Amino acid sequence: MENFQFNKQNHIAHVVINRPQKANALDAQSWEELLSIFEQINDDDSIRVVILTGGASKHFCAGIDLSLLTSITQSLATCEGRKREKLRKQILSLQAPINAIEACSKPVIVAIHGGCIGAGVDLICAADMRYCSRDAYFTIKEIDMGMVADLGTLQRLPKLIHSGIVRELAFTGRAVLAEEAQQIGLVNKTFDTKEELEQYVWEIATQIAAKSPIAIRGTKHIINYSLDHNLQDSLEYIATWNAGMILSSDLEEAFLAQMQKRPAKFED
Repeated sequence: MENFQFNKQNHIAHVVINRPQKANALDAQSWEELLSIFEQINDDDSIRVVILTGGASKHFCAGIDLSLLTSITQSLATCEGRKREKLRKQILSLQAPINAIEACSKPVIVAIHGGCIGAGVDLICAADMRYCSRDAYFTIKEIDMGMVADLGTLQRLPKLIHSGIVRELAFTGRAVLAEEAQQIGLVNKTFDTKEELEQYVWEIATQIAAKSPIAIRGTKHIINYSLDHNLQDSLEYIATWNAGMILSSDLEEAFLAQMQKRPAKFED
């Protein structure tokens, strides 16, 4: 990996965007690496939770690298039909890494500092929990580029915050500062410094990693399912899910640990 750092310890995967010279803007290789990383994480049972950070850059993510947009326009065919077909495929390929974050069976926690711009907002909307430092700001920048955001922000953000606020941000492209981001529910909590932010995020990740992996994965799946289905369908689904999944060794271990007043130890 050239544009990301990826390591794991104590069942926690740490993914770091690593293009500080480009303010963590994502080029074509970055998108390929991001998809590969989250496919690996999803298939690795030793990983129970993921932390995504922006590393040493002044920004969490400055969006899509302009070199990627240039390469897309230059690579299009001359035939209008084939041009549109290829462009659609390229947009879908850029959506894939973001979808992989949302579809990852393990909870994904994002720690945001500095700018979270354009595609950066797409990234965090696909995560499970978002936290930021006081210097963070968020902007749906695509409107200022004369385009419609197409990697997931307009589809996921209305599930996170009020629709009217989404429309205001998408239509104006204005920046949302950290305090407002917490007020509108875009982030769970705000911290004075990046160091305090990352310390807290690691504490949350450590708590999650100590829980039953099969219960955590199931809980994420059920929450995501319920966001896209009505109440009755969701209740029927969880009844069927638990009928098939609840009788695990983790259930027995959790009961024993509570009775014996000791920390539970779960298999991967």
